[in-house]
Amino acid sequence: MTDAPNDAADDAIGLNRGLTNYGDKDFARYLRLSMARSMGLSSSLLKKPVIGIAATYSEFNNCHRGVPDLVEAVKRGVLAAGGLPREFPTISLGEPFLNPTALVFRNLMAMDTEEMVRGQPMDAVVLVGGCDKTVPAQLMGAISADVPAIQVVTGPMSTGRWRGERLGACTDCRRFWGKFRAGEIDQDTVDEIEGNLATTAGTCAVMGTASTMASLAEALGMMLPGTAAIPAVHADRIRSAEASGTAAMMLATQKLRPSQIVTEKAVENALRVLLAIGGSTNAIIHLTAIAGRAGIKVDLNRLNVLSDETPVLVDLKPTGPFYMEDLYAAGGIGAVLRELRPMLHLDVMTVTGQTLGERLDAEPGYVDRAVVRAREEPLQPQGGLVALFGSLAPRGAILKRAAADPALFENEGRAVVFTSLEDLAARIDDPDLDVTAEDFLVLQNAGPLSPSGMPEAGYLPIPGKLARAGVKDMVRISDARMSGTAYGTIVLHVAPDAASGGPLALVRNGDRIRLSVQNRSIELLVEEAELARRRADQPDTSAKAKRGYARLYREQVLQADEGCDLAFLRADPDA
Repeated sequence: MTDAPNDAADDAIGLNRGLTNYGDKDFARYLRLSMARSMGLSSSLLKKPVIGIAATYSEFNNCHRGVPDLVEAVKRGVLAAGGLPREFPTISLGEPFLNPTALVFRNLMAMDTEEMVRGQPMDAVVLVGGCDKTVPAQLMGAISADVPAIQVVTGPMSTGRWRGERLGACTDCRRFWGKFRAGEIDQDTVDEIEGNLATTAGTCAVMGTASTMASLAEALGMMLPGTAAIPAVHADRIRSAEASGTAAMMLATQKLRPSQIVTEKAVENALRVLLAIGGSTNAIIHLTAIAGRAGIKVDLNRLNVLSDETPVLVDLKPTGPFYMEDLYAAGGIGAVLRELRPMLHLDVMTVTGQTLGERLDAEPGYVDRAVVRAREEPLQPQGGLVALFGSLAPRGAILKRAAADPALFENEGRAVVFTSLEDLAARIDDPDLDVTAEDFLVLQNAGPLSPSGMPEAGYLPIPGKLARAGVKDMVRISDARMSGTAYGTIVLHVAPDAASGGPLALVRNGDRIRLSVQNRSIELLVEEAELARRRADQPDTSAKAKRGYARLYREQVLQADEGCDLAFLRADPDA
């Protein structure tokens, strides 16, 4: 394998790129064309530029049910533009079907994507994906391979109906599960709801992680304008895939690479959009990893500066009443970009070959103000996410303040500690659990180095006895992640994590913790001498692995503030 793009030193195109090394280039070309002819391709097609299509259909990934239709549409676009489309498979990541969690396998998919794009003869690649970790993995791999690339997403589900209510996965599934835990609905009702939450192809219908990452791919310039929010079952979704195939031919001709698109300015634009849409906390980890592949650092202190300046404009679940299909009808991410225009870097390049400014100049101005607010009349004056620092999180933690209760923002409480996910499951509903609504729930050993691999477990359930008493929110702290579809006053991504020996590992029942969103701080109010004593007695709780990818992951995975990428895959910014 090589770290350089295929044939970077010559002008080879199509099937002449990256010839297999037999010590005889002419023989390698002869053999390759012979094998290509066995697939029934004409000699004229064999001379065309090749557009790879990274296809991620899997029967273990419900979000990708529509991928085969998208792939066929991409092929039409490539053929119409005079190219040869070649579909190839990669790993697919279906969040609810993977153990321990899809995040662990995101980096493996990124490696798979990178090596298949680099190793096979293609002049450009169309990345077809959608589910939470899939789009980040594809963008990470594409940036590292640095072959011209364009992202196509599967699109969000359409909402369903149940007893007069409009439902969409997965904010509504959490809402009803909370009601079930509180005893407000019975088992038969929750079973009935289960069959009505996710009724079409596509990703979650709300501004969860999948839709957030689709939005950020468009904001980065790696996706065609106006395509992030198209519903999975809408005909426009198919048309956008065809247009992306055509655009890939342009990228191949112009040799416009991801390294020319994903720049420091483009990443900052994406952060602005993330804050304005009230997007998923997971996006901070993914965008940090994506940027890291380009040698760009995402600074959490800079995030706070941007958050103070950037209003929340989009009123989607989990923080508002609307769904992704409403955002598409309201003007999509283009409407958000136009509102943010004075705050954006307009000279960044996009996959259309235009700058962002040129794109926005050419777009129609329609916007539904019920869904996308004007910058002068925002939903909230500050961004949806904020980073916290302090003795409990020296390298930072994340709070989605747009989905939290402001009454809990300036607060001090007693820690009620769960040492693992297993401990949480065993005790959270114990009627004898010593807990009140004013306490801080603390979950340890759920970060990237833990055996659980940083799952979306930061949305700690309200203890059963408190839920039944009507408690809807309380401060919860962990080194885990939270689904973008979730809500509550939840401090996540505490770094360093407990399994690596971070301060979170030293919290004990009864300790006092102080949270101040105003001061961007999260402090463990325990004397340093006592912490030193605890540190000396602290057992090693990090995961162990003897072989395979699990061992590579455990040895190389970085902390949340560095995107949980594998250390050896990040670009050297000084190289």
